[in-house]
Amino acid sequence: MSIRIHEERCIGCGRCTEACPGNLLFLSVKGKAQIRTVEDCWGCTACMKECPVSAIGYFLGADIGGRGGTMTIERDGHFYHWRVAQPGRDDVVMTIDRQNANQY
Repeated sequence: MSIRIHEERCIGCGRCTEACPGNLLFLSVKGKAQIRTVEDCWGCTACMKECPVSAIGYFLGADIGGRGGTMTIERDGHFYHWRVAQPGRDDVVMTIDRQNANQY
């Protein structure tokens, strides 16, 4: 499990690099977000929550039942819309108030 950065969507704001608790993200010479070592990603989704353009997706591998899908977060005012896209299936969207997003 790890994040995937969609370079074509990235605007180079650097919010993800500041949010990553493992200091795994950086801005490339092109000014786009990149991850240092994919295997070191904790899967905390902090970078995804900070990205204003949904350029970071969380890969849901088949080994965890994700069938190669991707989860992204879309920010909408006080809400996060967590979208899970899987090949050959309709997207699933879960909406949660941002204030409660980190409560377990």
